[in-house]
Amino acid sequence: MNIKFTLAVIAVSVVGHAASRGHATATTIEQMPGSLETRFALSALPPALRDQASVYLLDPRQGYKLSRRGTGGLACLVERTVWEWADSRDDIYIPLCYDAVGAKAHLKVIMDAAALRAQGMSSEALKTEIENRYRNRTYKAPERPGMSYMVAPVFRALGPPDMKMHTMSMPHLMFYAPHITNEDIGARPDLSVHSSLKYPFIDKQGIAEQSYMIQLIGDAERARILADEKTLLADLCAYRDVLCLADMKR
Repeated sequence: MNIKFTLAVIAVSVVGHAASRGHATATTIEQMPGSLETRFALSALPPALRDQASVYLLDPRQGYKLSRRGTGGLACLVERTVWEWADSRDDIYIPLCYDAVGAKAHLKVIMDAAALRAQGMSSEALKTEIENRYRNRTYKAPERPGMSYMVAPVFRALGPPDMKMHTMSMPHLMFYAPHITNEDIGARPDLSVHSSLKYPFIDKQGIAEQSYMIQLIGDAERARILADEKTLLADLCAYRDVLCLADMKR
């Protein structure tokens, strides 16, 4: 199960544009305005943590570059290349932040994938390369427990019911759980049953080392996040229509 697939199922009421809008099949990434990308990346964190976080911005010609050095070990970016999908799209937008141990492990993989794509590596070759690096231990699972924040008001990724690209609001937390399965924790997530995704479940993102325990943010808190981030949502929608939620369509 992939969180970038599964979380959309409980966001039907806020799903926005599907793959037919925007540059869904483009292979060259459009660079976001730096200030907007910074705000989007930091929105993955609770407000009280944002001032201490480092921010990486994407230069599609080179990869991610440090834009702001933080003080608390947290690091944020907007993921634009998901290596396990083997699809060089230009309409992936996933704001997320890692703690120090996650930045050393998972964030490094995301940044390397972006750099390899910038160098011209195909999506299929990129997927093979990342898998090989896990096999030869260039990449390793996080060395201790930790978590990634994904409490942004919106992200754009593949999702049910058709496994196409959707823009959705689904804030959640991801706890590192390498090699753990849903069977190990007795979880039984079902894409067709809303309530089964409200409790922790395991999401394997491409490879067992990239498995997470997912905890969705509650409905009341999600509503507050949407209200608090109304300006960001409007600016993202104005920047590119594929980032508009359903009730913001122009």
